[in-house]
Amino acid sequence: MEIFKIVLTSIASVITLFLLTKLMGNKQVSQLSMFDYIIGISIGSIAAEFATELENPEHSLAAMLIYGVSAYLVSVVTGKSTRMRKIIIGRPLILFDKGKLYRNNLKKARIDISDFLTHCRSQGYFDLSQIQTAVFEYNGSISILPVEVNRPLEPSDMNLNPVQQEILVNVILDGNINKENLRRTGKDEVWLAKKLKEQGVHQAKEIYLGCVNTVENTLVLYPFAVGEKNFDPFE
Repeated sequence: MEIFKIVLTSIASVITLFLLTKLMGNKQVSQLSMFDYIIGISIGSIAAEFATELENPEHSLAAMLIYGVSAYLVSVVTGKSTRMRKIIIGRPLILFDKGKLYRNNLKKARIDISDFLTHCRSQGYFDLSQIQTAVFEYNGSISILPVEVNRPLEPSDMNLNPVQQEILVNVILDGNINKENLRRTGKDEVWLAKKLKEQGVHQAKEIYLGCVNTVENTLVLYPFAVGEKNFDPFE
């Protein structure tokens, strides 16, 4: 009977976590503010306790809901008020600009000069003279604006006007045709069969992934690999 209760509370815990995640919004770890990080840890800890709490599971459930709703309300408030956003989430800090290091901002960001230089090197800047401005973001990352002569070359620099590419649309996945995606590209199964035949493919089931390039009107195919690839260049 006790095991049965643990199964039920565990399922309830997973469902609650899923709903709270949807409520708070999906974010990568690198996008989390300090508040989001603390809330996430707290909810995870309570969820683990909730799964094995048999006497009063409603206590843990209530705590999870309070934390989740609090995170949601904070996101609403910070989305509407710039002042509250700065207080709760924080604001960007300029750490380096036009050859000057701002020591006070480095202290506010809790970053010493060695950490700052490590961040710069990790983004490919081993010489500070290549950097115009470095900004500490609220999520702990550092954004770097390079000096103009060190930024990547762009087509506009060479008076080129390349055609704007669009995302590839998956029309075959795991050997199955996605008719809805195919229709949205403006193509039909007759067109698809013709393109498959041009590349020596008899049936869609031979293809692991098939994508339509709507700009170039082409079909990109990735057939199922035959046999095993024993060579691993990453070992």
